[in-house]
Amino acid sequence: MKEQKPAAAERGGAADSGLFGPNSASWRVLRESSVMVGGVRALLMHAAHPLVVAGARQTGMYEHDPWRRLERTLRLTFTVVFGTTAEAQAASRRIDDVHRGIKGIDPVTRLPYDARDPALLLWVHACLVASFLELERRTLGRLDDAGRQRFHEEQMVGVAPLGLPPEGIPPTVAALDAYLQQVIASGILRRTDSAAQVAALIRSPPRQVPRRRLWRLVSFLAFHTLPPELRDLYEVRHRWRHELALRMICGLMRLDRPLLSPRWRFIAPALAAEARLRGGPVQVSEVGLFAESPPRPEPSAPQGRGSGSSPG
Repeated sequence: MKEQKPAAAERGGAADSGLFGPNSASWRVLRESSVMVGGVRALLMHAAHPLVVAGARQTGMYEHDPWRRLERTLRLTFTVVFGTTAEAQAASRRIDDVHRGIKGIDPVTRLPYDARDPALLLWVHACLVASFLELERRTLGRLDDAGRQRFHEEQMVGVAPLGLPPEGIPPTVAALDAYLQQVIASGILRRTDSAAQVAALIRSPPRQVPRRRLWRLVSFLAFHTLPPELRDLYEVRHRWRHELALRMICGLMRLDRPLLSPRWRFIAPALAAEARLRGGPVQVSEVGLFAESPPRPEPSAPQGRGSGSSPG
């Protein structure tokens, strides 16, 4: 694997393109709102691992405003991709700081868990990368094998500050897929009460969730693109008619993506990053996941706001 280097043009300035930049596979893939469904798919995969979901349970994610906590986690993740170099570094530090205090004994398996354990970090990371690539393949289909590999290698750079160095990650997309199948076959994954809570949250999210009218579609895509073993774990009926519906929906999404306006096609952090590169003092860490309209640059505003602060 070739060594990856940050692609930022101007460190810390308004034109700082961050760790990857607009020409990277990471920007091109993760700016798409349809690909963000991969994050929901990955969440289901994470929740099936009892040691991972035990850590989430320790934070109180499912008892106290679970959707806002999930959104905050996704915002941190996308800040690493679309923020300035300083924003990305601050977001990584914040994630690591949260992980530092998450450890204990899982009451289901009686095994110890630690959110900074490289083995658990690898499962979380691999689920995200594989899920984003799965949704890209189904709803966009623009990456060839080389592009998929480039995305994989770029994401290794993004996760390194969390304590998962590139040498600890399967080096190719095929090897990453093989690793996921190995974990699935190991028997460690299971349907716990916490996993069931995650599934219920995705099937019926709170009323304050943005664009909730689209959530039935998001839920269908997230559950029905899971590996067969995990569909069974979540008791998802996947018959020929579901497969046909899945292919038709994804085929239509491939066709209509280029016709959508940016505020519907792209996530807000990506729109904010593009506005920043046009000269606007926009902070990715200050925007939500969705925008009613694309962020607009404000040339008259003081410069220098575009770096350094972490999400609240």
